[in-house]
Amino acid sequence: MLQFMETEVYGNIITAWVIAFLVIMLVIGLGLGLRYVLVRRLPQGNPQTEMTWPEIFRELVDRLSPIVIVIAALFAGSRAVNLGGPAEAAIRSAFIIALFLQAALWADRLITASLIWKFAAQRSKTPIRNAISLMQFLLRVGIWTLALLLILDNVGFDVTALIAGLGIGGVAVALAAQNVLGDLFSSLAIVLDRPFEVGDFIVFGEKSGTVERIGIKTTRIRSLSGEQIVCANSDLITTRIHNYKRMAERRVLFQIGVAYGTPPDLLEHIPELLKQAIEGTERTRFDRAHFATYGDFSLNFEVVYFVLSEDYNVYMDVHQAINFAIYRTFAEHDIEFAFPTQTLHLEPFAGALRRGGTLPLTIARQGGAES
Repeated sequence: MLQFMETEVYGNIITAWVIAFLVIMLVIGLGLGLRYVLVRRLPQGNPQTEMTWPEIFRELVDRLSPIVIVIAALFAGSRAVNLGGPAEAAIRSAFIIALFLQAALWADRLITASLIWKFAAQRSKTPIRNAISLMQFLLRVGIWTLALLLILDNVGFDVTALIAGLGIGGVAVALAAQNVLGDLFSSLAIVLDRPFEVGDFIVFGEKSGTVERIGIKTTRIRSLSGEQIVCANSDLITTRIHNYKRMAERRVLFQIGVAYGTPPDLLEHIPELLKQAIEGTERTRFDRAHFATYGDFSLNFEVVYFVLSEDYNVYMDVHQAINFAIYRTFAEHDIEFAFPTQTLHLEPFAGALRRGGTLPLTIARQGGAES
């Protein structure tokens, strides 16, 4: 029996072949058995929704190909025998190819799970879904390109010229489509950084409107006058944007003028009357009211308050209610609103004739300089 085991077959004794066979069967048994147990024991998740790390690990194990396990077993078993140069090189190349392909599958799934986890709260929105799909495509292209280059390099191909060719081709494509690529990456910046979202009212440059759609190349905005404004994403990224939808409250500053001749005591009481008019209106927060300036024909008060809503219609309703309250309060206290006036000063006719026969006419603005 021992003499039989020492018999040489294809350059190796039978003992070596038996050891190689046992190693192969052991690796296949352990690999497939462990894979089966983990897949059965770990929780299963939905790949299209947010997943926990145990669920992701289960899916990675499930994506471990049995073919890769068999090739790894053959590679491990081949270490126990001497197969010669060509056979060993073939098994080694097959193992490297399987290893890089399996690593690419795992990297693909990890990236998908990471993107879904990061944007889980916003995945119901169409722009977010589009951005995730675009990023998945770009990352997958990168992963599989890298895996292909590593495989070719490890099996003996010279990839230097291939990489140089891909680089030159990439530069040429980038130059030819730089505007499209600029808008493409700008759309990703908008979706990821979220300076605005669908439904936000924004002002950019001299234009304003409500965002209707964020596309890969352009963003559609509905203006107040009704027409649709189509803007390149790269233009929006490079301009200053005022997003009124994200205001927690709206600050309002306005001035009101009363007539010259208003009694001083009543003038001192006006800031308190303005404060009462604002605080008596819902959804407001009073800030200040001051006698600010002497105008050409009015004594000007400056008032600041906050509307506790970002909605423009709510602001207009609140400001209208405040204007009504101020008008009613001023009427109750006999406070006269100022308006542009002119005063004519006529000199007596007889006095004008004695100074030369002319009739001087002096016109002056109340509170202003004579002319």
